[in-house]
Amino acid sequence: MSIHRHALRVVEAILFASREPVGEEELASRIPTGIDLKALLATLQTEYAARGVVLVRVAGKWAFRTAADLAPSLVQEVEDPRKLSRAAMEVLAIIAYHQPVTRAEIEEIRGVATSRGTLDTLMETSWIKLRGRRRTPGRPVTYGTTADFLSHFGLGSIDDLPGLDELKGTGFLDGQLPLGFSMPMPSDEDILDEDEDIPDDDAD
Repeated sequence: MSIHRHALRVVEAILFASREPVGEEELASRIPTGIDLKALLATLQTEYAARGVVLVRVAGKWAFRTAADLAPSLVQEVEDPRKLSRAAMEVLAIIAYHQPVTRAEIEEIRGVATSRGTLDTLMETSWIKLRGRRRTPGRPVTYGTTADFLSHFGLGSIDDLPGLDELKGTGFLDGQLPLGFSMPMPSDEDILDEDEDIPDDDAD
């Protein structure tokens, strides 16, 4: 067996055995130096393209997932114990598209007050996190999304969020938008913005 084929099988086995998406750095450390990891991943994507599971990139890492066209055949009629309220989904969407964002900014966008319980619920799902504190009076906490958020919604990165045209197509946005309307450009980078500080231990 060639070294290349052996490395391919190693990468395949690691991805199948892992419960969480695996990063390229970790995969590269498990195969011989000089082997093109990206080529191995591309080969696996091709080999699994027509199978029941496919290799996808989620949250900047790699994982095997059920093929999208098989989802209806795998659905079980069970009650979801963690259904989010409409308010929580609205807040999550605002955080995703406007991050880093403060609670006051969320309320300004929604036009209504946001309860602490809503943010706590989203924190418990591990879909949002405290990023830092804004360098403004009161030093409000800023929120952003997590790798778990990307993984749950099948996003390779925050840049894969639906754009303006896609949202129009789904009916989420009215066709008659204000002149000059544009979608925000969120950033889920771990590096804080210039107007953010590291959060205190007593962040609220």
